[in-house]
Amino acid sequence: MKIERFKGYFVPVPPPGKGGRYWLFIKLITDDGIEGTGECTWHGTHRRSALQVAQEIFEEILKGADPMRRERIWWDVFRRHAVLHPGPIATPVLSAIDMACWDIAGKALGEPVYNLLGGLFHDKLRAYTYLYGWKMGDPPEKAAEDILRYIDRGFTAVKLDPVGALEPHRLETLTYVEAVVRAMREAAGDRCDILIGTHGQLTTHAAIRLAKRLEPYEPLWFEEPVAPGNVDEMARVAQATSIPVATGERLMTRYEFLPLLQKQAASIIQMDLSITGGISETRKIATMAETHYAHIAPHVWGGPFAAAAAIHVDVCSPNFLIQEGIETFSEFHRDILTEPIVWQDGHIIPPTAPGLGYELDEERIAPHLAAQA
Repeated sequence: MKIERFKGYFVPVPPPGKGGRYWLFIKLITDDGIEGTGECTWHGTHRRSALQVAQEIFEEILKGADPMRRERIWWDVFRRHAVLHPGPIATPVLSAIDMACWDIAGKALGEPVYNLLGGLFHDKLRAYTYLYGWKMGDPPEKAAEDILRYIDRGFTAVKLDPVGALEPHRLETLTYVEAVVRAMREAAGDRCDILIGTHGQLTTHAAIRLAKRLEPYEPLWFEEPVAPGNVDEMARVAQATSIPVATGERLMTRYEFLPLLQKQAASIIQMDLSITGGISETRKIATMAETHYAHIAPHVWGGPFAAAAAIHVDVCSPNFLIQEGIETFSEFHRDILTEPIVWQDGHIIPPTAPGLGYELDEERIAPHLAAQA
């Protein structure tokens, strides 16, 4: 079995654009007709350039390669195109290639990918979503109403960024954020976890001041309290609060996650499989996190194939905590698949079909591709 053909997909996401403005998928097709799909969306920041790089890698490395030699393919791409260092285009492309190879391998063997990774450890995966409908500046009562709406739908955890573009050093910002989280906790009681999802916009001392205010409301985590570039400063935040620090959505490969764990800067690791190196690399990061008694909670902001890859790593990882979802993976996530991701009562149910378990619906996606041609 050899890789014979390549296809790339630049997919505009219709309004309201949950999961980004566009998604990038690739397909690798073998000489016996097996198709494997991967995703390299990465927050939608590199547009079509990633697909151009993927085409070049196909011509240089993948064409004629055995997709079962996933580790060799991974290293060939990482060494020759990423020059042994994570990069904002080559590493996401590598992630998609790796997903596609795993998809092919599972289909060739007639098994879901998770059975090739060690089998199910978890029968279902607890999932959370952003608190859609609430926006920064809304009164705290609105956040309380919205969390109750999500609880009624079956969610047991929701996330929001209550700081956003507010000035985090101002006392009124701290007071407002505390009021929002307090209102949510009073409304939800212990029925729903609250995840504080800041995006690295705070300085170290502002993050510590905010964390102290939020500790009484027992957030599940404090995400990216500071930007990921200075691990020592993130470690200072982690040491100053009882709220677990979560991070990782912008990091690539085990080499960027290692100092995070060594310096105890985070205890919840949020790798994004569409940029971090795919299934092969994320499985290694999950095991590395396990040796540091850290949980994994993969990040998803993109299309359904990055989510699918995360699901397969999650279900065979003992240190899995919770999976990010985009509501219930309905709307466009559902529409472009032949069979949707199954969400039930706050949990994702892993697929049973071979490979990743999901297929791109070429007919349904065609009008979206034509619209941007």
